[in-house]
Amino acid sequence: MRVKNKPVLVYLGILAFSLVFLLPFLGAVHLFDWDEINFAESAREMIVTGDYVTVQIDYEPFWEKPPLFFWLQVLSMKFFGINEFAARFPNFLCGIASLAVLFYLGKRLYGDRFGILWALSYGAAILPFFYFKSGIIDPWFNLFIFMGIAWFVFYLDPDRNQKRVRNIILSAFFFGLAVLTKGPVAILVFLICFLVFLIFRRFRLSTTAGHVGLFILVLTLTGGTWFLLQVINGNSHILRDFIDYQIRLFSTYDAGHSGFFAYHLVVVLLGVFPASVIAMKSFTKKSESRELQRIFRQWMSIMFWVVLILFSIVKTKILHYSSLTYFPLTFLSAWVWDKWLDRKLEVGTWQVILLWLIALLYGAAAIALPLAATHPGWLTERGFGFLDEFTRSALQAEVHWSGYEWLIGIFLLAGITFSLIQILRRNPVGMLLLHVVTLLFVATSMYLFTGRIEGYTQRTAVKFFKELRGRDVYVNTLGYKSYAHLFYFGKQPPEDPEKDRAEWLLNHVPDKDAYFVIRVDKKEQYLERYPELEVLREKNGFVFTVKRAGRDHD
Repeated sequence: MRVKNKPVLVYLGILAFSLVFLLPFLGAVHLFDWDEINFAESAREMIVTGDYVTVQIDYEPFWEKPPLFFWLQVLSMKFFGINEFAARFPNFLCGIASLAVLFYLGKRLYGDRFGILWALSYGAAILPFFYFKSGIIDPWFNLFIFMGIAWFVFYLDPDRNQKRVRNIILSAFFFGLAVLTKGPVAILVFLICFLVFLIFRRFRLSTTAGHVGLFILVLTLTGGTWFLLQVINGNSHILRDFIDYQIRLFSTYDAGHSGFFAYHLVVVLLGVFPASVIAMKSFTKKSESRELQRIFRQWMSIMFWVVLILFSIVKTKILHYSSLTYFPLTFLSAWVWDKWLDRKLEVGTWQVILLWLIALLYGAAAIALPLAATHPGWLTERGFGFLDEFTRSALQAEVHWSGYEWLIGIFLLAGITFSLIQILRRNPVGMLLLHVVTLLFVATSMYLFTGRIEGYTQRTAVKFFKELRGRDVYVNTLGYKSYAHLFYFGKQPPEDPEKDRAEWLLNHVPDKDAYFVIRVDKKEQYLERYPELEVLREKNGFVFTVKRAGRDHD
């Protein structure tokens, strides 16, 4: 199979794909606690305060993240307004950029067809697609790290020595952007990968001290600028807190995000479907025709295992921590797909079975979710009494279901089964159908389920915060961590930060009404301790209360 389309047509196709699949409904659902609202709130506070150097949350320094992603959100909000669409729009652009980069790299390494296969492997996988429609930092962070590694590999290419300086500058520049996006863990990942590569090469490497110095200089100028500004502005404590936070993520369970050692292995297997299963056939000793291909493939394998093992060791387990593996994993999947089309590799029967089992898992979930939601009594009547009080109450939310959403699960199972039969018959269309069916399933599922899930988990509280927007009152949460009240209430900088804190308001006489949203499972604890809290209503897992101005704690 030969791809005769000119690259410009492929890039236009990537743009069309993004407009059709990534852009629609980008702002249709409220931002989700914690990360989406957290980051959007930091961008909003930059706009409110006019301070674009210091990252803040609740108008206090937010030392967990550097500012580059927030700057992108600020630009988006300046153009589209402070809303969900603007908060997620940067990752829509990242989707276009990522797929374009994958096609460019694949074309440069193996040709047009490989570039298209790689872009499709990535764009049709479940979690990569999902992240491009989100408002979290990781898509840009991962892209910058990946581009830094890719251009470093080009620097190592023995056949293009005349462009080594350009490649080392670009590599350092992209790593600097990664540091400016989420921090020095980008350099840690690169250094570990580089060390493993050197071990495989028996520490033989063609470079110069000048190139090393140039790399460090460009990296420092790009990634260190913001950190230097913080020191100049007298905020060196932010850097200490930032470093302490990074160490804490590696050594402790942060924010309740714990998990078993193989957590990320499971996430990658299920979340990067179908590429995760196809890529398993790439661990072979088949040689490459060019040295650059061999080095690049070696780096992709190293990158995958380093990231997977590193974040398996890290105590804090969060879904997107292993998302950097998506680039090398889809590369390996595209590599297998390319070789399969040329009959140089075979997809094993065991892979077909595993693909079907994972599809069965997703299909069953897509069928069960709407059926359970439209029959909430089943969860308590049929052995689901272990659900906590908050979950049971949240499931009482009035969320509209048409009753036909389960058909998407049937579509997935039927489509995947048909495509796998074609793969077993060695029909090239089968592999394409596998990815197209998965893509349609993911895109449709996000439209059908995301808003409805949000309706159960947080919409009631978000609507309450929006009702209070513009009023001269205090708004806080009790018994659970949230950033929703900051963003959706549109909180302004407090005149007296000390008197704005929930603890102070509960134990002193407020000068204006103070509203508190409590999770239902914490209701008795707080209402008994603070009887002056007036319950306004209780709904869908939340208790809405107010402490009237001038009323003291008894």
